[in-house]
Amino acid sequence: MTDLVNPPSQPSLSELGLDLLLLSKWQITRLITLPAASFAAYWVLASRGFWIPAVFSLVVLSFVTYGSTSHDLVHGNLRLPRLVNDILLSILELVAIRSGHAYQAAHLHHHARFPHVDDVEAAAARMKLTRALLEGLIFQMRVYCWALKNARGWRNWIVAEGGIIAITVIGAILLAPYTLLPVVYVGLMIAGSWTIPLITSYLPHDPHATNPLHQTRLFRGWLARICAFEHLYHLEHHLYPAVPHQNWPKLAQRLDPWFEQLGIRPVRLG
Repeated sequence: MTDLVNPPSQPSLSELGLDLLLLSKWQITRLITLPAASFAAYWVLASRGFWIPAVFSLVVLSFVTYGSTSHDLVHGNLRLPRLVNDILLSILELVAIRSGHAYQAAHLHHHARFPHVDDVEAAAARMKLTRALLEGLIFQMRVYCWALKNARGWRNWIVAEGGIIAITVIGAILLAPYTLLPVVYVGLMIAGSWTIPLITSYLPHDPHATNPLHQTRLFRGWLARICAFEHLYHLEHHLYPAVPHQNWPKLAQRLDPWFEQLGIRPVRLG
């Protein structure tokens, strides 16, 4: 095994290929329209009584916002003008009953501070499994309160997003005697955020490891790719956060020789 105290230098993006930073116009359009389509699908399907596909559309919506499109917007990886990026991030996360700029503040802090104890986003990585599961019940509120206190650059966005979320929740409750569609929507979207600490913090991180390359787990295998919908490349993302998620599989393939040289063994599923 290669000595990780003085490991081979990390390949630069120039060495790996700057094409990893690029997305086609079609890819960007699809990233933005898929959440909108999932949102619309719920209201059309639920209003017609097709509750199973309606609920499934919200599962898709929760995934393609936080884990995909919103995540790329948090990092500015779609190369959009800053104001456009801010507006899209705010709208897409509000649709999911979350604050986009609280997410952005906590996630960028996670990249800067993990595995320090002040990393609010990865707090579940330090917990037992049962406690990490319970963390999902308060995670969004914890992140929001942390961001209000610490994310001064985005405070106006965060306050406004919090107000809109409160109005949305109260409005859905008030409309419940007339139609259940809004309150079911709000309830399912809030419930859908419950798994975020488990999936994005507890499973991919090991904050007790002594080496940064071991503090985030490496995953491989066809079953892992299917279960994670090609979002299993967490170590790769930590190393190269500027690469949009659609290029993570390509990035992982190009990094595999370096990981093998270092003797880093992936967690294989399938």
